[in-house]
Amino acid sequence: MKKKVAASVKHSDSKLNKNKHLRSTKPMSRKKPPVPPSRPSFPQDPSFTQAVQNYETGLKAMQEHKFDKAKSLLEKIIANGPKELSDRARVHLSTCNQQLANSSTSFKSAEEHFDYAVSLMNSGQYELSRTHLEKILKQEAKADFAFYGLAVLDCLTGQVEGSLKNLREAIRLNPHNRFQARNDSDFQNMADDPRFTELLYPEPTETAPAASDPKKR
Repeated sequence: MKKKVAASVKHSDSKLNKNKHLRSTKPMSRKKPPVPPSRPSFPQDPSFTQAVQNYETGLKAMQEHKFDKAKSLLEKIIANGPKELSDRARVHLSTCNQQLANSSTSFKSAEEHFDYAVSLMNSGQYELSRTHLEKILKQEAKADFAFYGLAVLDCLTGQVEGSLKNLREAIRLNPHNRFQARNDSDFQNMADDPRFTELLYPEPTETAPAASDPKKR
């Protein structure tokens, strides 16, 4: 009996040890690392968003050779924008200043300025040519030749509505522009447009009554 009891105790001890071994081999659950606090996102700041918009608009203006507009936007960024944008803006502002210095040629007359704008147009610098033509109109609002130049420029760049509008104004200010446009190959893109034809070849109006001879009075 004693041997059986001893054997029973031994068997029980080995079973407990086995259970302990099984429990010890169970993998321990790892704690998840704490989630780092979210860093502040600059674009959520309205002032930062505005600075980014000004920066993008300024770059677009530079690509269109509108350096006056680009300069104004870049100066705003340098004055009030974040450092990461203001540093870049300074580089682009320097380029704008150089371009404006090169284009600030003094002209003796509006006609001379117009000739320069036409030379830019002929070399394919359409946006820069437009800038100079618009400057002429700011200085001389009734410069029919500047409206005529814009009409040609709009036609060359596929802006039909703008071309018709500017040509109509050029003819209103100086009817001779109608005859010039008839023989101008730069308007060939609109040759089949009935509005263009009507503008150059208007239907004759009713004949006005002849003025009385002052000698017969």
